Amino acid sequence: MRLRHAIPLGALVLFATVSPALAGPPLLCHPFDIGSARSLPWDGTNAWWQGKADYELQNLVADTEALLTPSTPVIVRMETLRRAALYASLDSKVAANLLTSLTSRANASSMTALFDAGYLAETYKQIAMLRGEREFAKRADTIAGVLGKADGLAMLNKAITMRPDDASLQFAAALVAATADRSAYRAHADKARKGVAQDALLAKNIDKIS
Repeated sequence: MRLRHAIPLGALVLFATVSPALAGPPLLCHPFDIGSARSLPWDGTNAWWQGKADYELQNLVADTEALLTPSTPVIVRMETLRRAALYASLDSKVAANLLTSLTSRANASSMTALFDAGYLAETYKQIAMLRGEREFAKRADTIAGVLGKADGLAMLNKAITMRPDDASLQFAAALVAATADRSAYRAHADKARKGVAQDALLAKNIDKIS
């Protein structure tokens, strides 16, 4: 992904903590390998931000909620939320409704609901950081306009305290921290690597932090 003037220098330095082969916002630019698991429809043959041209955006909130069941693996949640955020960046009303919906679910304080809302908010933040990228500026402006003061990190941290030994959660937290906190990135990445043998989907994606 080209980043030229899209991201401040400090953020670029933090991106460098992630695998050099995966330059760019780590929650966005590189799809997560979810095998045959179900997710939102996606093209996958064009630019990394382009989903299916005929996808009905008005269905996004319901489709996303239906996919994010309590039993959905963390890595599948991450890819589903990546796709959902990118679709949402096409329409400010849809983007706002998706954030409101998942944040409202997080009030139930289940680990998965907290994770979903927190991870979406952090993915939105990375979209908003691309306001200087010509091909992405309109989408970034759309998300910046609805993001407000959403505190995704607080929700993610709470989710992790509920399941601290979940290596996939640590993997997600590492990618989030890569844009903001080098020390936290290293700590989460180390915990993710230690648990990789117990999580097949994590093993497919661990190179994103190696």
